[in-house]
This record gives sequence, C-alpha cells and structure tokens, in this order.
Amino acid sequence: MPATVLIGAQWGDEGKGRVADWLAGQCDVMARYAGGDNAGHTVKVGEREFKLHLVPSGVVHPGVRCVLGSGMVINPLRLVEELDMLAGQGVDVSPERIHLSVRAHVITPGHLALDGASERARGSSSIGTTRRGIGPAYMDKAARTGLLTGQMRDPDEFAAQVKASLEGANALLTRLYGLEPVDAEGLAAQYGAAAARLAPYLADTTTLLHDLLGQGQRLLCEGAQGTLLDLDHGHYPYVTSSSATVGGALTGLGIGPQQITRVVGVAKAYCTRVGNGPFPTELFDETGERLRNAGHEYGTTTGRPRRCGWLDAVALRYAARVNGLTELVITKLDVLSGLDELKIAVAYQRGDQQLTALPLFTPDYESVCPVYETLPGWHEDISAVRRFDELPLNAQHYLRRIEALVGVPIRMVSVGPEREQAIELVW
Repeated sequence: MPATVLIGAQWGDEGKGRVADWLAGQCDVMARYAGGDNAGHTVKVGEREFKLHLVPSGVVHPGVRCVLGSGMVINPLRLVEELDMLAGQGVDVSPERIHLSVRAHVITPGHLALDGASERARGSSSIGTTRRGIGPAYMDKAARTGLLTGQMRDPDEFAAQVKASLEGANALLTRLYGLEPVDAEGLAAQYGAAAARLAPYLADTTTLLHDLLGQGQRLLCEGAQGTLLDLDHGHYPYVTSSSATVGGALTGLGIGPQQITRVVGVAKAYCTRVGNGPFPTELFDETGERLRNAGHEYGTTTGRPRRCGWLDAVALRYAARVNGLTELVITKLDVLSGLDELKIAVAYQRGDQQLTALPLFTPDYESVCPVYETLPGWHEDISAVRRFDELPLNAQHYLRRIEALVGVPIRMVSVGPEREQAIELVW
C-alpha cells in the first residue's frame, strides 16, 4: 500500500498538526521520521486541545498506530511527560499502539546544557535554536558517540551510559564555557527511571512498517519543522539539524521511494518564521503585527512570537520542487480576512537582475528584496465557509493565483483552528 508524506513547505509552524489530524483519518499508521521535541503540533478536537512534541498527531484518532522513527532524537523525560498528558486526557497510549524505534538517538541533559551554552556563546550571531538539545544530539549521532533508544531495554545499564555521557558533557561545560556542571548522578537516575517506563514501547520499527505496508495498511509519514529549515536544503546555518524534506522520510523510517505516491505540502496563506535567518517578505509594520495577533503566532514549543510576512511564492515553488509535492494545503486563510489588499512575492530583485529561483547561499539575501504582486483582499468572515465556491471571489482568486505560481494544486484550505473548519477542493 503506498505511503503519504506530510511536509512543511515554509519555515515550520505551518499548521502541520492541523493537517496531520485531517490526514490521520485516512490512514492506519502514522510515523514521525525526524527531529525531536523542538517541534510542536497543536491539535484541537472539540473542547480538547493537544500540544504534541514527539508522539505523532494521529494518536488522537482511535485505532491509528503511531511510530517514532529511527531518524528522531528523543528526550526520554519529555516523552514520558507527553504519554502521561495523553493518558490523562483519555487517549490510548499502550505499547501495542505506540512504537519507539530502537535506533532513534537519545537527547541527554548534557545535550540540553551544551545547546544553551553554544547559543549564548554565539551572542548576536546566535541561530535561534529552541535549546532542546537537538543539535548536540545529532552531533553525537554523526560522531558515532550517541546513545540509542534501544539501550533503554536495560534501564540500569542505560543509566550508567547516561552518567558517562554527562561526565563528558561536564568537561566541555566547565572547561570550554566556564559553566557549572550538570548533576550527572541525579539526572542519570531520572533517565534510568524513564527507560523503565519506555522499554515496553521499543520496537524494530523498520520491519514493523514494512510488514504493515505489506498487509495493505495506509501509512502517513509526518515530518517536523519545514523545508527552509532542512539541514541540506534550508538557509544554512539557520536550519534545524535533521532532514525536514521528503528524503528524511525515507532515511528516518527505512522505507523506499517506490512506496511513496503522495507528498502533501503545508503552507500558511502568509509566512511566519521563528528564530534568526533570512525572511525576505517579513513585515515590520502594523500589518505584520496584525497577522501575528490575528493568527496567534507564538511558537507551540517556545512561546516566542513568530516573525510574520507576506506569502513568498519563490520559496514555496522551491519547496514544491525539492519535495516533489503532489498537492498543497493552505492554512489560516481566515487570518487574511479584513485586509484591503494582499501581496505575494513572485520574484526577488538584486540590482538590475530579477531572480525567480531561491538563492541557496544565505549571505546572498543581504542584497535582494522581494518583487510583489498585489491582489485585492476581502472583508467577509470566512470561518463558517465549507465550500470553495462559497468563499469571497477575491479569496478564490488568491488561492488560484498561488496554484498558478507554485504549479501545484491546492487540495484543502483551513479557515479556522477547529477540525471541521476546512474546505476540501475537488480536482
């Protein structure tokens, strides 16, 4: 049975959790393939709101099995907290339903401390990480010195390995950064206790996924962050430490490209970004502030206010190409209601040269500015609209213009945060 991959097509925070919840109703298995608890998805089901950071969003759909893949980095304490939160809201979090790869890597307290120390040392050149230990954990993975989640099968031995790792981190914290060491003994004991809780969830998820696909099960692969934060294809060095593009689904889950037939890209009707780095269409005026307030643009994980700006079709077209998007989902269209006019960046200007392709070398953004196309806005409240042809004409034209500029059809549009506030387009 073919698989679907869900991709963030901007800088993350596109509302993938909302879309994952929609797609989860069409799948049997949902698997997260990269990143850690630096990502955050908010899913609203009736009066209940779930803020998820590690467990795939499909967990709120009864009967959907969830996999945390090998490409992820896992903070065991955070995962235990999340499972307890879900169980407290009546969600089934049994090991028969949730499976944690034995080949994912572990985020230790040393990684957390080193992440914060590194960011502080950068000063004004800081990347703007979430300080959740993601980068240092992936560094240890690449250096082949990391801890695997499979080691949690023996909680006592795992605690000893964590303690040894923390002692190594303490050497860096004290000698390189001049900081106080972390409590290796106490934190290792906490990690040992978390390992005892999580050991029943450990599984060979690659074999599991292939078996389920062979049985005709429908698989939804869920990423984290967005295309422009991808380690290889984003605005380096202002990127995450994992593969946020479609290739990450293959390496992070151990499936082949022939098993993927649908790649869904998620983009807001405007743009947002958390952290530092290029953002050509960023607004610093009252319109940008209006988008932030109307869209409640504050990070799920950090609470930081998001930078806001106009839709960037150059960047979105790039995301469509590197991921092979088969369709788009546009979120938060309702946030644009009330604006007299809307703008879309259709190119970049550098001197007397107009660029229609995304610059890949970050310093190049210092000499470019967006070329805008202006479209009329609308003032109607569209939160209750459920059919495309019931949208204001200017809203319809806005969506059709996005399709034309990006070259990918729009499959769904969200007009509010609730599960039912969506418009599905018939092709």
